[in-house]
Amino acid sequence: MLRHVLLALARSERAERVLSSSPPAKALAERFVAADAAGAVADLTDQGLLVSVDYLGADVTDRARAEGSVQAYLALLAGLHAGADVSVRPTALGLRLSEQLALDNAATICEAAASRGVTVTLDAEEHDTVEALMSIHATLRKEHPGVGVVVQAYLREAAERCRRLEGARVRLCKGAYEAPEALRFGTAREVDRSFVRCLRILMNGSGYPVVATDDRRLIEITSALAVLSGREPSAYEHQLPRRVRPAERHRLTSLGLRVRVEVPYGPGWYPYLMRRLAEHPADLALALLPHR
Repeated sequence: MLRHVLLALARSERAERVLSSSPPAKALAERFVAADAAGAVADLTDQGLLVSVDYLGADVTDRARAEGSVQAYLALLAGLHAGADVSVRPTALGLRLSEQLALDNAATICEAAASRGVTVTLDAEEHDTVEALMSIHATLRKEHPGVGVVVQAYLREAAERCRRLEGARVRLCKGAYEAPEALRFGTAREVDRSFVRCLRILMNGSGYPVVATDDRRLIEITSALAVLSGREPSAYEHQLPRRVRPAERHRLTSLGLRVRVEVPYGPGWYPYLMRRLAEHPADLALALLPHR
């Protein structure tokens, strides 16, 4: 029930106007969203961690705003070093206006990223955008084979998506959007089982899995599947949220595993925060804790 409430709040403009200015929401935002992306990236890089920078732009409704999103990504890329990753939401590039527009804008970002040795990951969003997302990804891979894409385990089609993405860089997450009951799993246990099915497919494939969860049990399952599939530590990575479970980051890196930390920033932080809380309701407690 709490998940559905939080996802409804994520979509409500009225709730955003009220909650985005409230002290508790701002305190939580500071936990997850970087006020200074460049500083956060530098700090994490100094710690020997990889980064994935996520520009939180809003869905665009005209071409000028889509171009604005492209320019924001180009400015971001200018300050990133080789090995970094950027997450790109197709709706911020004009997907709701035209798939071709989003594809062209994504291609511009991919070309700029490639020149700096930075990878691009297309981020999954609402269920009705997934087909277009996969189409854009398939087209971009022809010129940019390293471009990644997100698969959300809460959708019933997730395992089949992973099979069809053989050889690709795939970021697997649980997912934090709504969908009709026929298209999604209904319980947390079902989502976890879907996550493990997807993990098994990705670990036994020839692509590059990015395991985006801070669920300790799923992290342990990832390690077991990597051993069983004979996958070297350099052939996959964990992705963890910023300022969440730093001890787990240290534990994984001490084992010689690749760890990438998500660095979200930008004006569209409110819906991101609500979706984050919907996926991890326990994070609400962080509003009561001092910064570490």
